[in-house]
Amino acid sequence: MTSATASADNRWPGERLGLPETGPRSVGRFGRRLVGIVIDWGVAYLLSWAFFPTDLGTDPFITLGLFAALQYVFLIVVNGSLGHLIVRLRVVPLAGGYLGLWRPLVRTVLLSLGIPALIWDRDQRGLHDKAAGTVLVRV
Repeated sequence: MTSATASADNRWPGERLGLPETGPRSVGRFGRRLVGIVIDWGVAYLLSWAFFPTDLGTDPFITLGLFAALQYVFLIVVNGSLGHLIVRLRVVPLAGGYLGLWRPLVRTVLLSLGIPALIWDRDQRGLHDKAAGTVLVRV
């Protein structure tokens, strides 16, 4: 396979997965993802500050636990976190069908570690999405 063929095989993120370039069901881009995770972390921080205050503001481990719990519950119930819903993104399984219970668990645990979410493939899927067999798409 030549480099011209390889680049033609992936003209936009998600093309290899059968997803459109733009519009509904296209891969969620970095800007939306960033805004979504900032919203999610902000909600977790506010809940931590409101219910588990410390002398320095919040306990980072409680905030992380709240973040993970919110991610997991929202993924199971509505296929996206609160931040995803606000920026009009959803997490869907590549194979189609129900997201299930294990995919949100794997995705949340790896997302909470941070590093897997910062490493993407050419379809802009983080390692946490690859391990869970999911993709974050626009609504």
